[in-house]
Amino acid sequence: MIKKIRSRLRQLLHALMLMLPLAAAAQSADRPFTVEQLDQMMAQIALYPDPLLSQVLMAATYPDEFAQAVAWSKAHPDAKGDAAVKMVENQPWDPSVASLVAFPDALITLGDRPDYVRTLGDAFLAQPQDVMDSVQRLRLSAQKAGNLQSNEQVNVSMQAAPPRAATSTTVAVSSAAPPPQVIVIQPAQPSVIYVPAYNPAVVYGPWMYPSYPPYYYPPPPGYWWSRTIATGIAWGVGIGVTNALWGGFNWGRGDVNINVNRYNNINVNHRMNVNASNTGWNHDSSHRGNTPYRGGDSTRQKLDKQREVADREQFRGREAPGGANREPNRDASRERAAQTMQDRTAGQDRSAARPAAGANAGGQGSDRDAARQRAEGADRDAARQRAEGADRDAARQRAQAADRDAARQRAQQSSRDNALSGAGDRQSRQQVDRGAASQAAAQRPQAAPARGPAGAGGGAMAGASAARPSEARPAAARPAAANAGAARPGGGGGAARVGGGAHGR
Repeated sequence: MIKKIRSRLRQLLHALMLMLPLAAAAQSADRPFTVEQLDQMMAQIALYPDPLLSQVLMAATYPDEFAQAVAWSKAHPDAKGDAAVKMVENQPWDPSVASLVAFPDALITLGDRPDYVRTLGDAFLAQPQDVMDSVQRLRLSAQKAGNLQSNEQVNVSMQAAPPRAATSTTVAVSSAAPPPQVIVIQPAQPSVIYVPAYNPAVVYGPWMYPSYPPYYYPPPPGYWWSRTIATGIAWGVGIGVTNALWGGFNWGRGDVNINVNRYNNINVNHRMNVNASNTGWNHDSSHRGNTPYRGGDSTRQKLDKQREVADREQFRGREAPGGANREPNRDASRERAAQTMQDRTAGQDRSAARPAAGANAGGQGSDRDAARQRAEGADRDAARQRAEGADRDAARQRAQAADRDAARQRAQQSSRDNALSGAGDRQSRQQVDRGAASQAAAQRPQAAPARGPAGAGGGAMAGASAARPSEARPAAARPAAANAGAARPGGGGGAARVGGGAHGR
């Protein structure tokens, strides 16, 4: 009994000591948080799995609703997991706050320190990238101390630090260099979440800032982990969830994002109308309540403007990047293009900076990479040349076909013109011949009258025949006879021979 009292007194004294720097940090609202203050603050939660940690940071920006969720969870001690979140879906809380009722141990432990929750939220709103850098520094310290590794509860992995986005800012007073890598903590089983409990003064090894001891808030009496944790990390009972966790980190962009499908599956009264699988988170000042912002109304106005821009981008079908202290780009595709260019540049820089003198295996790997790149480049060039050659051949064939068609059409037109021209020439010659024959017949001298009856009759008939050319059949009805009479001079001799015969008698 005495040991328990002493332990409780030590915890109270420790809490009082920590409240002094916390109050000082809250009072200097016009100054950014330092690296020491951020590490002191984040030590309590830096080893949470990434999805849970991201939603704790979002929810901390709404301290009034956070306190309401704590009260609800205390009144429903058996509620946890997705079922608990469904029970509060009619509450007017921000979905990030409602999601934490799935994890009552973590919610109540943090919520019993409202000043800590408010300061944590203010830090994340003002310096999101600095907060995330603090998490990485602390995880690296825990890993070096041998207290952070994969197990049955979590998977711990190391990833190369992504290039920083151009809009990502770091404003801490004593800013440290960005972490060289990213340590990611994910649940070993996506549908089962274990919340860790640990003493920050122990799990990170020797503390880096003696003047800023880490915050340590043990769970209140009655929870399984209320016992003192001497070393390492203790894991609570696994909590089954399916959609209660929908947050995540963009470590290179300094913000958190939202898995839209999971979010909509559980927040049926606050669904997102976003045409994307992931979208950036932006603070909603309508859930802030009566708690003022660190920085006053100017901070509220800035956050409201960021949210309005993000809503417009999402309405236009573009993904607006989130981030509490970032101005979203007008066109998210422009940022993605810039990010891709940075990735390529970073890869080229790493390749150029690779030491020339390395292991033989490394050199061979470099040669293979270079050979592969050359081969791929040659294949691309060959494919491009084949495509260009095919285009030229197709264009040439189309031009030749067009020339042949044009020549054939000209030849057909010329044949028709010649045929029509020939027909016109024949008709013209026939008309000229008929006209000449008519004139010759009209100008031919008439035969003398016959003296005898027979001669008179014959002469009259011949004269009538010669004197009345208009009574003859039209030339068009007998073209052959007309042509023959015009072409042979003897044609008129028939009449002369008739007259001559009569005269001889």
